[in-house]
Amino acid sequence: MTKNGTNILLVEDSVTLGETYKEYLRSLKVRVTHVTTGAEALAELAENSPELVLLDLKLPDMDGSEILKAMSRRSQASKVVVITAHGSVANAVEAMREGASDFLVKPFDGSRLRVIVRNALERQQLIRSAKSPASDFDRDRFGPFIGQSVAMQMVYRTIEAAATTKASVFVVGESGTGKELCTETIHRLSARRDKPFVALNCAAIPKELMESEIFGHRKGAFTGALEHREGAALRAGGGTLFLDEISEMDLALQSKLLRFIQTGTVQKVGEDEARPVDIRFMCSTNRTPLEEIAAGRFREDLYYRLHVIPIQMPTLRERREDVVLTARYFLRRFSEEENKNFSDFSEDAVRLLLTFDWPGNVRELENVVQSAVVLHQGDLIDAAMLRHSMGGAVIRPKEDGGNRPASPQSTGPLWKIERSAIENTIEACGGNIQNAAARLEISPSTIYRKIQSWKQREEKDSA
Repeated sequence: MTKNGTNILLVEDSVTLGETYKEYLRSLKVRVTHVTTGAEALAELAENSPELVLLDLKLPDMDGSEILKAMSRRSQASKVVVITAHGSVANAVEAMREGASDFLVKPFDGSRLRVIVRNALERQQLIRSAKSPASDFDRDRFGPFIGQSVAMQMVYRTIEAAATTKASVFVVGESGTGKELCTETIHRLSARRDKPFVALNCAAIPKELMESEIFGHRKGAFTGALEHREGAALRAGGGTLFLDEISEMDLALQSKLLRFIQTGTVQKVGEDEARPVDIRFMCSTNRTPLEEIAAGRFREDLYYRLHVIPIQMPTLRERREDVVLTARYFLRRFSEEENKNFSDFSEDAVRLLLTFDWPGNVRELENVVQSAVVLHQGDLIDAAMLRHSMGGAVIRPKEDGGNRPASPQSTGPLWKIERSAIENTIEACGGNIQNAAARLEISPSTIYRKIQSWKQREEKDSA
């Protein structure tokens, strides 16, 4: 239930639908102001700042995106949930980029609307808690995290606020930003700290085995099931189940996971009995959830169930002020572990740390510093030592775009230019295709397909 006095602005040109939505929300005890045009919405927003705006993207006098842009110019703190027609999810995804926090696709029922509204209002409450003057805003460490940037201060506060609730947590961020550390920290600070924290990597387990990994199986349930197995859900009883890279989960299994969340019961593969289990759900992804929904790879209703408290983990390049602080922490740690004498970084090493883009984020920084410590001797880590550990990457000044490999050839057939760029990047990454893919902002599988196509071209040309 939400608190009395919560204000919601409903922007919907249909009077009938507006009254229907207001009726859907009656049980939440919120105050709903309904307007039917964009002009009325802008006038209302100029006078008041509601906690939540339910915004239809198609209005008679303007597009809903214009209202989003106006709110952004005014730095209006209201959460926005956009409403769009079926088949126009791409418009909703674009609205998310412009500041909306969630979306609804028509037609939807009352339960769907109430879930969305509850989630949005809970997030607002968490944000207010995180911005409380009573909270510290000068920490350079928090649990396993290092960083004094504003972005990390907000992560720390959100973790603290989320730890006091039972709500599901959805962590989004690039690989290496600390998504699992984030969920572990929430668990350790929560009332469930003495119960299990069970993590399952959805990208690392074959899809045909994933159901058994989550729910368990009885002996003989399928070929290879030689003994009874407790799944992650039962092992996490009373505690937390963390589903890492949940966007990689097969759609059929997503349906079973949704049923598990809704019923609170687990049924092992090969068993008829369903067992009740009390767990808190946390999940993560390095993809954009709404884009996955729009592409049909992630269930919208599962997203609504899990995406109650969202946490966006910032990349290292978005908080460059934390890079040297973090690198020095790793330097002290690994120097002690390896019985080395390194005490700091040279000036040229600090410049390199600050101008490199760190596509692998904190994990890559940690690996580079550890490698430099292990492979070298001395009092200071210099730029040459770091470059050696980076695989010899060519670094350009930050104002020229940060970390980029050497320039490829600029003339010739398009496929040859593309090949040159990719091969140069792979070479700059010391042959590591995963790192090269990260720097090129493509998937490793794309690189492998390109390499195969080049080989086929060469074979055809030589035939």
